[in-house]
Parts: sequence; structure tokens; C-alpha cells
Amino acid sequence: MKNICFYFQIHQPFRLKHYPFFGIGQDHYYYDEFQTEDRIRELVEKSYLPANRIIAEMIRSSNGKFKCAFSISGIALEQFEFFAPEMIDSFKELAKTGSVEFLAETYAHSLASVYDQDEFVEQVNRHARKIENLFGKKPTVFRNSELIYSDEIGETVARMGYKAMLMEEVKYVMGWKSPNKLYHNPIYPKLKLLIRNNKLSDDISFRFSDTSWSDYPLTAEKYLSWISGMPDDEKIVNVWMGYEAFGFIQRAENGIFEFLKALPYHALEQGVAFMLPSEAIKKLESVEAPATLYPTSWSGSKDISAWNGNDLQQEALKKLYAVSERVKLSKDKPLLHDWLLLQSTDNFRYMSHSDAYGTHYSSPYEAFTNYMNVLADFLDRVEAQYPTSVENEELNALLKTINNQEKEIQRLEEELKKARSQKTSAK
Repeated sequence: MKNICFYFQIHQPFRLKHYPFFGIGQDHYYYDEFQTEDRIRELVEKSYLPANRIIAEMIRSSNGKFKCAFSISGIALEQFEFFAPEMIDSFKELAKTGSVEFLAETYAHSLASVYDQDEFVEQVNRHARKIENLFGKKPTVFRNSELIYSDEIGETVARMGYKAMLMEEVKYVMGWKSPNKLYHNPIYPKLKLLIRNNKLSDDISFRFSDTSWSDYPLTAEKYLSWISGMPDDEKIVNVWMGYEAFGFIQRAENGIFEFLKALPYHALEQGVAFMLPSEAIKKLESVEAPATLYPTSWSGSKDISAWNGNDLQQEALKKLYAVSERVKLSKDKPLLHDWLLLQSTDNFRYMSHSDAYGTHYSSPYEAFTNYMNVLADFLDRVEAQYPTSVENEELNALLKTINNQEKEIQRLEEELKKARSQKTSAK
């Protein structure tokens, strides 16, 4: 039997306000709340909430046979909590159905997996805790920001306890191999790899309403016939896209929601099932994936040059991650929150000369100048707490001492709690 693994990504950055050079040292709030709220509200009303309602209906009408997964960045979850709390409620209802899975990712939708492994691990753990607190289940499958993957990153993810990771279909890596199979990491075989089917994902996300496309119009019946007609050894088709494909990129008036609603009926008719990522890794046999030595992504070029491909981006990333160790020593909550928001991949994509998707700047240079002004103020705040005159070795020793003290305090608190419990029981 053929299986479809649907996965939808939700991420939106906190957009930076116009921040002039003269704001450095004077203004420590960096965000355009009006623009951020307008963007998230538009997406909620046109896309996210209507799609959630339809998916809930699809799950009910199929008796739970329709299934899908979501990866929602911590930054996007914060925006829902601030500006659209109905989305949190809606996702909680979907979580109760048992037909929806929530994946782990970096909290800030960052490039930490490439630039700072400790920060990467910390963000993933933070995101997993938030998902568990909100939706009641700890994630077991990992999806990196922008589907960034390499075997080395995969090994780190495996050592963190994740059972599977999502990866883009990249022709220069996959060669003749089909994306419609379950693979495993060549370094750490326990980590399973699910590979996105580029064509079938983009057929929905980008080509659905294109009247010049040879397969226009795309119907659910036609789409499912392509999948059911695949070779017998291709058991799983991974269809992944940004959730805004429904109702925003592909507008409601073009029939995208009707297409979505029709999928379970035609899947049943053609003998195609729906499968969650965590189910796929239990039910399917895996084969070794080709080596992926350098980071790949789902950007147009399939590498990470959309975020670090020019001098502007590299300079910004270098200066940001240079203070990582110092930031980790801080207990200043506003500073730590800014640290997360400034790592969002969007800030660097806006600096791209060729792939500045979603930008609100007039040029990459404007995006770079604005970001660097903000970063300069942020770095001044970090410098005030932990001056650069203090060597990194001293900072590392201090950080180790602080961490050890925190662990000791936690251990003593647990012992005290246990002693009090025993004393109460003795009475």
C-alpha cells in the first residue's frame, strides 16, 4: 500500500523596525509589532485557521484515517500566543485527535545547526519543551530550519534522542535514488531519514493555480492516481510545504481548500493511506542514504547560500555568533529573547541578492544596514555585561562553574523535596 506523509511548516519572524544608526545605545527595542501582527493575522485569517478547521473535518469524516504533521517554530508559537491565541486552541484540538503529530525544530528557526552546536542543542530542547507543554506530547521526529541537513547534523540530532529527521530531495545527493522510501543516516543508522518529494509538494504549493502548467487543473483524483501508480517498492510519498500554501499562496477562490478536503475520499478509493512521520519509521524498512557531507536545504539552490551566500550575510552571521558564549552567561531575559529573535533565518535571507523571499526591504543592502544597526546595539548590551577584555577561556570556566552550581542547586532542591515528603509520610 502507498502512504502519504503530509507535513506543514509554520514560521514567521518578528520583523525588525526601521532602526537608524542614531538609535544605537538609545533604543533597545528592535521590532515592528504592527507589521508583525498584521502579517500573522492575515495568515491566520486567510490560511492557518481555515486550513485547521478543514483538517479537523477531514480527520472526523475519515474516522481518523487522514493524518498530518506540523512543525511550528517557537517564534511563531509566541506570535500566536500574543496576536492569535485562537490558533493555539485550534492546534490543541487537532492534537487531541491523535491524527496530528508535532515535530521538533530550532526554537528560533535559526542557522545554529551550522554555526553553533551548543546553541543548536539548547534551542531544540527549548522547542521540544514548549511543544510538550502546549500539546501534551514530546516530539520524537526532528525537522531542522529550512530542512537544513547534513550527516554530521543528523548525528547530533540522533545523539539528542530523535528517531528520525526530515530532509530535502537533492538530486546531486540522491542521484537515481527515489525519495519515496525510508532511509537512514550513514553515520548513525538508528536515525531514519524521510525525504521530501519535490515535485508532488511543489505541485500543490506553487503550481496548483498556474493555468500554463501542463497538468492544470490539478484535482485530488488526478493527484492520488499519480501516487497509486508508483512502483510497488516506493511505499511512502513525503509531501511537505509551508502551511501558507493553503489560502495564501494558493488563494481560496482557486479551489485549494476543496482540493484538500477531497484528498481522503480519493485516497480511500485508490488504496492510498496517510501516515505520520513517527509511524513511518516504525512500519517501514530503511535503506542507507547517500552521504550528505555539506548542508542541504529546501531553498531553490538546495544549499544554504540563500542565508550565507554573500559577504553581507557572512559578516552579519560572524558578528552574531561571535558573542554566543557571552550571551549564554547572561540572566537578562530581554537580552536572551533578543538573542533568539535575531537568529531567525529570515533576517539573513533578506540580505540575499537572488533569493530574498518575503522581504520588506527595498534592497539587500538596506536589510543588512538595518540588521547591523540593531546588532550593534545588541552587542553593546552584551559588552556591558561581559566585556571583550575578558578572554573566552575565562568565560568558559565561568560558564562551567555557573552550570555546575545550577545542577548542584537542583540536586539539593530534589533532596529537600524528598526529605519533606518522607517526613510528611512518617507523620
